[in-house]
Amino acid sequence: MKTKARKIAIAGATGMVGQAFLRLLEENFFQDAEIALLASKKSKGKKVKFRTKEHTIEDLSEYDFTGTDLALFSAGASVSAEFAPKAVSQGCVVVDNSSCFRYEEHIPLIVPEVNGKLVLDYQLPGIIANPNCSTIQMLVALKPIHDAFNIQRIDVTTLQAVSGTGKEATEELLSQLDSYHGSTEQKSDIYAKQIANNVLPHCDIFEDNRYTKEENKLVKETHKILDSKIQVTATCVRVPVLNGHSESIHIKTEKSLTEEAVLDVLKSAPGLSINYANDEGDYPTAATDADGDYLVHVGRIRRDLWSDKRINMWVVADNLLKGAALNSIQIAEEIFE
Repeated sequence: MKTKARKIAIAGATGMVGQAFLRLLEENFFQDAEIALLASKKSKGKKVKFRTKEHTIEDLSEYDFTGTDLALFSAGASVSAEFAPKAVSQGCVVVDNSSCFRYEEHIPLIVPEVNGKLVLDYQLPGIIANPNCSTIQMLVALKPIHDAFNIQRIDVTTLQAVSGTGKEATEELLSQLDSYHGSTEQKSDIYAKQIANNVLPHCDIFEDNRYTKEENKLVKETHKILDSKIQVTATCVRVPVLNGHSESIHIKTEKSLTEEAVLDVLKSAPGLSINYANDEGDYPTAATDADGDYLVHVGRIRRDLWSDKRINMWVVADNLLKGAALNSIQIAEEIFE
């Protein structure tokens, strides 16, 4: 039986995901809960308007989680490593949006539409990890196909918005666009090369296998959440889009499949919106469909030209919502009223 979340703390309340948490809690979720807003010492004392009242930002390092039922963390891996275990020791359930705990065997990594029921057997209070934004939207779209046709291989190219990097990256893109004059290279502090009028096949750092950390996350998280036997290869690209990630996905399945069969399983699956047509109605986009929306949007569903066991699709979602804050809150809803 679910218990009621009477008090919820937001760790990282001043960041972009933290602000997304507040919008969601103000509009639709845990309406009766008391909310504590936590951030670093430099933000202590700042005022934030929330649910018609002015709230004061508290210092995370000074906060006592005793009496707090749920903490939603989005303050970075190093902060989570220090303070999430403290919160649990004081009786608080933690849903962590950072990469800190994702690959620890005893900590569940959850996409509610895919493996949400795992939290029902998890010892609480404890830490539950929220996956990477690109992983979440991909697996919401692929879970029903895997159940029906057994996916053997995934080839994915992501096109990721700058909001996935944070507020400073968003500001850098807007500044570069504002000052852009022809071919002059723009000064870049956040990314290795300018992002305005450009695409960068470079999300996060490069690792020893010559894939980036973001690309390797897609592999590891798909294996932990969906199926360890699926072959996954990814190319992650940063694009000059403010918000909303897009993915071009090609899958190979064990069983033969058709567009119609894929449509049938997707239309009955949770968390999805499907586009299927012979014109511009065939595809969603980050700006017109995903930005600000709770669902994962799927389009360009088309059979492979050479095999009846391969299919292609296009997937978009709001990386701050379903890719981060919303998924975390949906995890919390598996536990709390």
